[in-house]
Amino acid sequence: MRIVFMGTPDFAAVSLEKLIQEGFEIVGVFTQPDKPKGRGMKLAPCETKAVALAHGLPVYQPEKLRDGMAADLLKELRPEILVVVAYGRILPPEILELPQYGAVNVHGSLLPKLRGSAPIQRAVLNGNTVTGVSTMYLSEEMDAGDVIYQSETEIGEYETSAELFDRLSVMGADLLIKTLRDIEAGIAPRTPQDHTQATYAPPLEKSECPIDWNKPARAVIKQICGLQTWPVATTVIDGTDCKIHAALYTETYTDCTPGDIVSAGKQGIEIACAAGETVCITELQAPGKKRMKASEYLLGHPIQVN
Repeated sequence: MRIVFMGTPDFAAVSLEKLIQEGFEIVGVFTQPDKPKGRGMKLAPCETKAVALAHGLPVYQPEKLRDGMAADLLKELRPEILVVVAYGRILPPEILELPQYGAVNVHGSLLPKLRGSAPIQRAVLNGNTVTGVSTMYLSEEMDAGDVIYQSETEIGEYETSAELFDRLSVMGADLLIKTLRDIEAGIAPRTPQDHTQATYAPPLEKSECPIDWNKPARAVIKQICGLQTWPVATTVIDGTDCKIHAALYTETYTDCTPGDIVSAGKQGIEIACAAGETVCITELQAPGKKRMKASEYLLGHPIQVN
């Protein structure tokens, strides 16, 4: 089965690598154009392009998909199916209709829940205990196509979005292999989504970073975990605006006002939340500094607790 793979970030690169390992015929790889990265802001290839080039696969990076040029290119490649994983662009009907088997997608949620661009982060931010991956046929409406297969997993209480990304990328790649083999064999199921049950996962914004200490401890923990590794939760600690990378629940209850520092020491920096709960910040990053343990930060920035 002739495959054109379309994907961009590392979540997609894992699926591409798996397809290569399993011996699928990949006739082309589409990624978004190179973007500037790093301090020098030099153009750098995305993770999927790097994998494709390492295996000698032809790479295409069209600026647009609706000007007819991408469709003409795909006609030359003659794919039997399109595999789309975190490509970052919506495919127009003239492209979706080209391949014999259509276009399939790997999505990082249990559809119809969490449609959109940030399903993994939103699952953590929402405090969900379960999520998963879905394979589906692409349709014109975003993430609304018929589901083929799903695989479910629990979310760890302290699991970050970055850690969940890594796990779901592997799960998604494995599910993709099963999906393609069953499509080729003519035995893949096709289940329409219940659109009335759909929820959405919009992109993350930096405005979500400041921690609201008037929320319960679990909401604070999930915010810290969900915003890893970007854009990262923030709060002001003793006058310094810090990024917060990790925190733990405590068994402490306090009469302090939410946002007040309750204690500061070897365990970290304990801060009051709603309803008398507290959380203990264990890893943070001050402006211009590297990420460090809160106890190390306190060595150079002692905090007096009333």
